[in-house]
Amino acid sequence: MGGKILVADDEAHILHIVSLKLAKAGYEVVTAIDGEEALELCLAERPDLLITDFQMPYLTGLELCQRLSRHDKTKDIPVLVLTARGFEIQPHKMAGANIVGVLSKPFSPREVLAKVQALMGQTDSQKPGESA
Repeated sequence: MGGKILVADDEAHILHIVSLKLAKAGYEVVTAIDGEEALELCLAERPDLLITDFQMPYLTGLELCQRLSRHDKTKDIPVLVLTARGFEIQPHKMAGANIVGVLSKPFSPREVLAKVQALMGQTDSQKPGESA
């Protein structure tokens, strides 16, 4: 396997745009509308990458990452965090949360795809699951 991505965001339009771009690029995409649903889906689906909004209801992106890091099944899932422009995540808060990248909103779907490909070690010419 390689290429299953969980996208969690409480803004439906962002969830749709990011999911569509990733699906068109050949990734298997699972979506969640809040942190609690994302936690449940990570435990059940064990995605290769989690893309999560930082500010979500019920469970923030940071709280989600911290909880995932405590589970043996999910502690190694890399996380790309989406934040509002100008909102910085303190480095000490990222420690131990497996956050491997941060993208500020607004962003283009192309930026998200490029970041995902970089994080998953893929180039534009590779399809998900292929080796270099």
